[in-house]
Amino acid sequence: MNRQAQGVVMLLLGGAILKASLTDMYLRYVKAGLQPFLIGAGLLLVLAAIMTIWYDLRHGATVDTECADDHDHAGHSGGGHGHREPRIGWLLIAPVLGLLLVAPPALGSYAAGQAGTALSAQQTTDFPPLPDGDPVQLSVLDYATRAIFDSGASLGERTVQLTGFISLGPDGQPLLTRMILSCCAADARPIKVALTGSAPEGVAPDTWLEVTGTYSTQTLADPVNGEDIPFLNVATWRPVPAPKEQYE
Repeated sequence: MNRQAQGVVMLLLGGAILKASLTDMYLRYVKAGLQPFLIGAGLLLVLAAIMTIWYDLRHGATVDTECADDHDHAGHSGGGHGHREPRIGWLLIAPVLGLLLVAPPALGSYAAGQAGTALSAQQTTDFPPLPDGDPVQLSVLDYATRAIFDSGASLGERTVQLTGFISLGPDGQPLLTRMILSCCAADARPIKVALTGSAPEGVAPDTWLEVTGTYSTQTLADPVNGEDIPFLNVATWRPVPAPKEQYE
C-alpha cells in the first residue's frame, strides 16, 4: 500500500467516523457525551489524510525518480532486488466499509440474554424522594436499584413509568430491559425488570414498551449470574418506537 492509498483509507475512515458522529448512529457504539471527541477524531483523520495525499502528489514524482535511479544503479551492479509491500494493509479498509455501508442495531434481547443483570454489587440505599406527580418517569436502572437495594422503600405505592425493550427470562417470561454503558457498547450490561400483574403476553423480543405500574416485592434469580431481578406490578403497557438513545 503506497502513501496515496494510505491517505485514501485514512480519509474514508475519518469520513465514516464523522458520518456516525454527526448522526444518531454513534449512539449505537458509545455514550452520548463522547460525541465531541468522535467529531474531533474524525476531523483530525480527514485533515491528516488530505495532507498525506497532497504531500505525495506534490513530492512523489521527485521521490519516484530518485528511487528509479537507485534501482537502475543497483541493477547494473547485480544487487538489485524488487520488493512488494505487504497486502495485509488493505484489511484496514474492512472496518471502514463496515461503518460506511452497514448500520448495525443497538444491542438488544440476545445480548441481554447472554449476560447477567448488572445489579451485582451493593449500591447506596440513600435514594432521593421521587418527584411529584403520577406516573413518575424512571429509568429502568433507577427503578431496579430502588427496588433491590432500597427494598422499594423510596418507591412506596407510587405509580412509575418505565421504557425498555422485551427480553425473555429463563421460563420465557417477559423482562423489561435496558442496556447500560460505562463507556461504549463493548462494556454494555443489561438491567432487567420482570413483569407481573397485567404483564404483556405474546410480545416479540426487542419490542420497545412503555410500562406503568407499582413496586412488587417479588424477585427472580437471574439464570446467568444468580443476582436478583426485581418485579414491576404492571397496570398498563403499550408499544412505543425505540428511543434515540437506547442505552442508559
